[in-house]
Amino acid sequence: MFQQLGVIGCGLMGGSFALALKRAGLVRRVVGYSKSPSTTEKAKKLGVIDDIAESALQAVTGADIVLLAVPVAATETTFKAIRHLIGPGVLLMDVGSTKREVVDAARRVLKDRVSSFVPAHPIAGKEVAGIVNADATLYNGRQVILTPLRQTQPELVQKATDVWSALGAQVLRMTAENHDAAFAAVSHLPHLLAFAYFSSIVNQPAGRDFLSLAGPGFRDFTRIAASDPSVWRDILLSNREEILRQSLRFRHTLDAIEHVMRGGNAEALEGLVRKASDARGDWQMNAQKQSGERS
Repeated sequence: MFQQLGVIGCGLMGGSFALALKRAGLVRRVVGYSKSPSTTEKAKKLGVIDDIAESALQAVTGADIVLLAVPVAATETTFKAIRHLIGPGVLLMDVGSTKREVVDAARRVLKDRVSSFVPAHPIAGKEVAGIVNADATLYNGRQVILTPLRQTQPELVQKATDVWSALGAQVLRMTAENHDAAFAAVSHLPHLLAFAYFSSIVNQPAGRDFLSLAGPGFRDFTRIAASDPSVWRDILLSNREEILRQSLRFRHTLDAIEHVMRGGNAEALEGLVRKASDARGDWQMNAQKQSGERS
């Protein structure tokens, strides 16, 4: 059991982690800090945190586990604020959706204290943000990716693995570089496409009329376009090289499909659609099989 969790950023992710640790009986006390005093006041009123910190450094004081649940762009500044109190035995984690920028910031700022840092990315969330939506079950049944540095203490990597596993998560490990390449393909580019596609509809003269006719397929396809703008601004900029690389691959594939459409080649068009459809079916079947094996 941990004596004290310091949460920096009492929003959906940080608040859910605090609630989950409490529910699992893994922490005695939770101290929280957010830039907005009203957020921490609400967090205490909801029972998410036990005490309010006036600064990020105060949230870390006395903590043996610290979670940074701040935008990726704010990570380096936060490291600077707390680095003096990150001792050898403190487990320090983040929940950022990109990892290379976070890892680079940790190396620059934490220096020898970087051995306490275990970068983490929980593949979890909601379309609604904020402490009022914190949920103790948010991480249950979800994947959490750890991207430890070469200098990270092995015992803290194991401790991080044990913590997330105790919350019901499936823990995987990979390098920060591989993480960002993978999630550019399966998460970041899809969000970029959803933002662009929805914008292309609403910016047409008859766009609002078109939306009135949209069905379940459209709602499913564009659901992620409602995601938090400030969060996704940071993600898209932080991982832009990998995302733009994936975007170029997508453009080439789209060009190929449009080419056969322009030529009226029905057989070639069906072949391209069938190839994608079959691959999607195989992926879903394998994913369901793996999910069944894990359960």
